[in-house]
Amino acid sequence: MIDSNFVERCDNVVIHEDVVNKVRDQMPEAEHLYDLADLFKVFSDTTRVQILYALDLSEMCVCDIANLLNMTQSAISHQLRILKQVSLVKNRRDGRVVYYSLADDHVKKILDQGFAHVIE
Repeated sequence: MIDSNFVERCDNVVIHEDVVNKVRDQMPEAEHLYDLADLFKVFSDTTRVQILYALDLSEMCVCDIANLLNMTQSAISHQLRILKQVSLVKNRRDGRVVYYSLADDHVKKILDQGFAHVIE
């Protein structure tokens, strides 16, 4: 019988030093890992994911996105600002109307891979 208070732990003992060194040498810089974590945090909001999927299908203005998602223009603008800050969307102006689209194919790949994982 295993004692329920028993917790396996390593007291800074390296069992496979070669593996640890190999992985340490290949780890990205901490700053890049923080940036990656921040990028994935953006995907934690359903509204932002809906906006990204809509923009994957078509370039759209704030008014149309708000109508599609049954939200206020202000709420959509706020979410688009966040998406733009992490370079997931871009915009272009045509007269008085600003149109939004996915920033590049990487964003589409992230969405496609995430969705494939979810429905698997």
